[in-house]
Amino acid sequence: MSHPILNAVGAVFIPVSNIERARDWYSDLLNVPVAGEILFGHIYCLPMQGSTTVVLDSKIYDPASVRNTPLFHFNTDDIHASFQLLKEKGIELVSGIENGHWFTFQDPDGNVLMVCKC
Repeated sequence: MSHPILNAVGAVFIPVSNIERARDWYSDLLNVPVAGEILFGHIYCLPMQGSTTVVLDSKIYDPASVRNTPLFHFNTDDIHASFQLLKEKGIELVSGIENGHWFTFQDPDGNVLMVCKC
């Protein structure tokens, strides 16, 4: 019998205070067009490559739900260009490039995110 829980991540939820602002900010960050609609007035699914979806959700936002440590990372092929891009965009960097392959930054709600060269 196969196991009922699959070895795959379907979605990662990020609590955001303003769904429209978060949709625009993350779309700009990832250089993806704003596509689709805001569902139920509080959910936006970012168009991502691969099988994992990033879901922005303003209904689950509470200052206590803001992530102080990253739960996942965005991939990059060029960590230095990625770091420079976020710096130029004025995005709050939490760390410098660590061990030559990752760094952390904050979204407008204070969620800490990571970019990593794998």
